[in-house]
Amino acid sequence: MKNNARREFLKSTGLAGLGLFGAGSVLGGELSTLPIEANYAKKRVQSFNMSGFAAPKLETVRVGVVGLGMRGPGAVERLSKIEGVEIKALCDLIPERAEKAKDMLKDTVHRPETYSGKVYSYKEMCDRPDLDLIYIASPWEWHVPMAVYAMEAGKHAAVEVPAARTLDECWQLVETSERTQKHCMQLENCCYDFFELMTLKMAREGFFGEVLHVEGAYIHDLLWLNFDKESGYQDMWRLKENFRNGNLYPTHGLGPICQILNINRGDQMDYLNSLSSDDFQMKKKAQELAEQDAFWSSYAAKDYRGNMNTTMVKTKNGKSIMIQHDVTSPRPYSRLHVVSGTEGYAQKYPENKVAQGHSWMSAEEMKELEKKYTPEIVQKVGELAKQVGGHGGMDFMMDWRLIDCLRNGLPLDQDVYDAALWSCISPLSEWSVANRSNSIDVPDFTAGHWKTNKPVSITLDGGGNTKVRV
Repeated sequence: MKNNARREFLKSTGLAGLGLFGAGSVLGGELSTLPIEANYAKKRVQSFNMSGFAAPKLETVRVGVVGLGMRGPGAVERLSKIEGVEIKALCDLIPERAEKAKDMLKDTVHRPETYSGKVYSYKEMCDRPDLDLIYIASPWEWHVPMAVYAMEAGKHAAVEVPAARTLDECWQLVETSERTQKHCMQLENCCYDFFELMTLKMAREGFFGEVLHVEGAYIHDLLWLNFDKESGYQDMWRLKENFRNGNLYPTHGLGPICQILNINRGDQMDYLNSLSSDDFQMKKKAQELAEQDAFWSSYAAKDYRGNMNTTMVKTKNGKSIMIQHDVTSPRPYSRLHVVSGTEGYAQKYPENKVAQGHSWMSAEEMKELEKKYTPEIVQKVGELAKQVGGHGGMDFMMDWRLIDCLRNGLPLDQDVYDAALWSCISPLSEWSVANRSNSIDVPDFTAGHWKTNKPVSITLDGGGNTKVRV
């Protein structure tokens, strides 16, 4: 790359200013041909360990929701059905969206105020003294500014995926959460899907033996949605994200398998390599649309990420992780969710399957397995979650669990170190792709505390008393 292009790349991925640029650094020559020395990772002393942190109990969790486009309204509806929640504020740049979300609550006990019309209306909402939690479902570029502002204002933050887009943003979340001692949870709903929860319990109870390899993915044909200017994403923001070439949306597949491997809590990512195919569809689609509509002319001139990105991670304990990302190829939806151990194997797609030895378990054996390994949270609210909905119920279980933990003063299943680590795969994968898939070290956001942090609990000890209104 030329120097200016290289500098822009560093800026966009959050690597600028972290020891990589300048005389004598690894960037002394052509970027695409050099091995990587990942000396951008901060050497820091943790100011406060947020892993296992339990905030004071909240009898009522007073919530403000910001971002009422694609995901926010569903969150408003789900939260309205959970006991001990008071939705007090709703915020969106577009006033009509805020009012529409408020109207959804007219037959409930919730009477929120709305904030809208200005880019920084969310700050006015966060500054209210009568909020405990800010639930963030805005475009990706606003996730960190909003979460940081919320924590600085004394509120817990729950932020949609990915929590951050750059390494600098990942560190902002970690350092702010530690300093303020406020939760920053990434809203990774796939950690609460039924098969993922079951395999987590299976792993904890030794079904797989030693888990040695896991796989996750986000394979979802969204080509049509990314190019839908009428009902798609406001100002085409998600299409614009695809100008970056890497694994842009890693956390859906990554979150559940990180919990199975106890990443940040007994094991840690060491380094990754990432490779992207060329783009065979997005630029072509933009050019085809530009022939009919001048609106697309600027998009037709852009380069897009490759169709398929494959990222491989090695952990400190010698385990391997594969994460894939493809949102344009015409193929069935999949998050893979593969768990491979010394004594057993499981995969979610194309259907839930488990094996011990070389044969798949029969339908009857699978039923017995589900009875034995269904986690407490599924037994408690699984059927209610299916009724309420949200990606088959996992969205609701995630929200219910978040509220139940806050009401009972319990540690959250996902902490700020998870938010930072799972999200940082995006900028690191971009860096590796741009450097002929050379390996790059993964920062340790826990500052070494992964060695002693305790694994995520899959029981409801001390909680589980929050009721649901269906």
